[in-house]
Amino acid sequence: MKRFVIIAALLVAHASGVQAATLEEKVTEHTLKNGMKLLMVERHTSPTVSAWIRFRVGSVDERSDERGIAHLLEHMLFKGTKTLGTQDYAAEKPILDTIETVAQTLMAEKAKRDKADTAKIAELEKQLAALEAAASKYVIKDEFFELYSKNGGTGYNAFTSRDGTTYLISLPANKLELWAAIESDRLQNAVLREFYTERSVVMEERRRSYDADPESKLWETFVASSFLAHPYGQPTIGWMSDIENLTRSKAEQFFHNYYAPNNAIVAIVGDINSAATIAMVERYFGAIKPGKEPPPVTTQEPKQAGERRIELLAEAEPTVIMGFHKPAINTPDDYVFDVINMILGSGRTSRFYKKLVIEKQITTDIGAFDAPGHRYPSMFIISANPRAPHTITEVEDAVQAELDLLKSTPVAERDLQRILNKIEYEEARRMGTNGGLARNLTEYEATTGSWRYMTEQRSKIAKVTPADIMRVASAYFTRENRTVGFITKKGGDK
Repeated sequence: MKRFVIIAALLVAHASGVQAATLEEKVTEHTLKNGMKLLMVERHTSPTVSAWIRFRVGSVDERSDERGIAHLLEHMLFKGTKTLGTQDYAAEKPILDTIETVAQTLMAEKAKRDKADTAKIAELEKQLAALEAAASKYVIKDEFFELYSKNGGTGYNAFTSRDGTTYLISLPANKLELWAAIESDRLQNAVLREFYTERSVVMEERRRSYDADPESKLWETFVASSFLAHPYGQPTIGWMSDIENLTRSKAEQFFHNYYAPNNAIVAIVGDINSAATIAMVERYFGAIKPGKEPPPVTTQEPKQAGERRIELLAEAEPTVIMGFHKPAINTPDDYVFDVINMILGSGRTSRFYKKLVIEKQITTDIGAFDAPGHRYPSMFIISANPRAPHTITEVEDAVQAELDLLKSTPVAERDLQRILNKIEYEEARRMGTNGGLARNLTEYEATTGSWRYMTEQRSKIAKVTPADIMRVASAYFTRENRTVGFITKKGGDK
């Protein structure tokens, strides 16, 4: 979805404890010698704290033989460490090592395809199952979760995107040191136990949530067709054959290379003392050695030279997605896209909703957002579902008509002011929680290079003129820059 739109004046909600004019003063920064960036905001309205760790590594940073590894690691890092999640790591480790040897041998035999020895495969699969059963006797399930839960932790979770990976938790303020102990241990001593069992779980997730779901399958195909060269086109979960060929050894190497302090941004927001928090973070994380920085993605998506169209036949209701290539976050034209997004697709007062859902009644719903990432040039996306008996073609024409209107008719100044007012209200509401602020601090520090994007964006959006909107619409909303994906119900019409 479209990233959070951040502005300084939006932080007017008194309940949040952060005033727009003083956000710069409220955020305390500290960088450890190993490169870990710590961002803190003291909020003493309740005895709670939210702690988010964002790693500057996502699926866009994977090599071709690693696709899906960041997402699988997200699962694996809940499995424990040398001391958590196991009853006896010394006894467990030799079995894990043998599992890896057998698994790699099995994968190598399967890679021979029609020349593979089926009897050997059957024997290796039998060995692997027996080894995994033996290793499972040492596993303490969900010990991270249980520790946090018993100490009042809530919202313990993680998510992986093309741009990064984040781990998050909310806790009573007096349990923050528990978080530091657990997370520093995980960073130094993670054990990827139950790797091949969990890999099967992810494969099932892929089958259920992507391969068997028409809208997800359309989305995945649409993105892959939109990016022929850039890794944004690859799904974060990986293609099925990618997942099948991931090994624990590859995952461990990826983890040790990149899940390191110099690639980590930590935000701690809540009932804290910043000086004491710095001392605590230094004590638990300061001695951890830095790792490698992910190399920048140098591949540039070639300029699209003609419309691309993707049709998916499925037993599903018609859906249409339209996308246009656009610049990365924090570039001049990206701020114009922020305004365009609000005009066209933000809520029930947007042009798309008023004209296509309410007035013409040709869609049941419609939305606009940026995807699939922000660190590199991405896409401006419109997604809609036709209302029967209207067709995909009708919806497509109506959407394009609204895009063309931006090219020829200046947006009224009062509409621009209304957008600024709405942005302020929405973001003030979102930032009223410790977790909301922690998320935004880590997100923008990672994607733009500075959390101060949050305090600078509104002034840049306020400078966007009707002429800027017409220029950007004319430059980007063109047929040759357009990709269209749609679901056609089997036996139905577009």
